[in-house]
Amino acid sequence: MNFNQIIDRVIDVSKEEGQFIRHERKNFDADKVEYKGLNDLVSYVDKNAEQKIVKGLELILPEAGFITEEKTTNKVGERYNWVIDPLDGTTNFIHGLPTFSVSIALQEYDTPVLGVVYEVNQDECFYAHKESPAYLNNNEIKVSNKPKISDSLIATGFPYYDFTYQERYIKLFTELMRNCHGLRRIGSAAVDLAYTACGRFEAFYEYNLNPWDIAAGIVIVQQAGGEVVNFDGGAEVFNKRELLATNQLITTEMLDYITRYFKQ
Repeated sequence: MNFNQIIDRVIDVSKEEGQFIRHERKNFDADKVEYKGLNDLVSYVDKNAEQKIVKGLELILPEAGFITEEKTTNKVGERYNWVIDPLDGTTNFIHGLPTFSVSIALQEYDTPVLGVVYEVNQDECFYAHKESPAYLNNNEIKVSNKPKISDSLIATGFPYYDFTYQERYIKLFTELMRNCHGLRRIGSAAVDLAYTACGRFEAFYEYNLNPWDIAAGIVIVQQAGGEVVNFDGGAEVFNKRELLATNQLITTEMLDYITRYFKQ
């Protein structure tokens, strides 16, 4: 498989849908927002964008199936599946906050091997595949070289429907806040991972994540020289629904904090 040819076409699909999302945001009707669950919002823009992305990707790799957030298709591939979040950061989009993205990954069996994250408002396209460096708009990117949490800017996401571990999470958040340059909550896990890959963040951690939130970003972080683990330090992040992505240099220190305040 020629990943270079495929990724160029996936980038085109992501940018085309980014243009659609930008257009819809100008005249967005908030009265048409639906609730999938507590604080779990979806709009007609998410659904329409996903349908368009699916059609575009079917032309690129007809044998591949799909793992999608909005469940607009039930096609399953034997070896390859596209993992799609058509609008990561829906709540930001609905409220008019300008950070949301299109996230598209290609998964071979259970492993993401190609990822594209298009940050719509900044027109920044992050991408990589398993045989390439990571890129931002045709420029190669690398993770940060900061060796300590005390020198780091860290991203996270807050629980918004499952508050089982809320108290532990707040304790961890409070301790990290006192010992790093700052904590940021952007509202798009795909963007958090992309920003970790290009060195804007030294680390990103969150739980209750879905594959479509993180599959593309995982590839980009890894190909940029970063590391992605679960809260126990293991490789499995999809089934455990928890993720720590770092520049590798602060992984051990971050896991020390997470184990102390979260994994009780």
